[in-house]
Amino acid sequence: MSENSNKTQFNDAAVTAFLDAVPDERKRRDSYVILEMMREISGEEPRMYGTSIVGFGNVHYQYESGREGDMPVVAFSPRKQNLTLYITTDDDEYEALRARLGKHKVGKVCLYINKLADVDPAVLREMISHTVSTVRAG
Repeated sequence: MSENSNKTQFNDAAVTAFLDAVPDERKRRDSYVILEMMREISGEEPRMYGTSIVGFGNVHYQYESGREGDMPVVAFSPRKQNLTLYITTDDDEYEALRARLGKHKVGKVCLYINKLADVDPAVLREMISHTVSTVRAG
């Protein structure tokens, strides 16, 4: 087995200290809502993943190249520009949910929202739940 080559790894930094330090009050409040949503849906306690990502659960991955590591099942980060959620972004169910979500953008493995008020919280919960089941199913 190859050593974990992922530079971003789980650590024991305090999640609440990280979130309490978010300078934008609205983003800080939204972060705590997402934290509770992901905690409830995943059934996992939050842990810091790197210096700026709050992750829930753990999944081990290994690529054909031999590179391997661990990453959260779901995660988020209150970035300066937006709230970044690390959730499934590449299947038909996800696309159908995205169509109902509200104002957002997507990247390869991220969902970007400016504020929770821009999206339907019920749809966001479905998206997080879909990611948890998809990732855990392998």
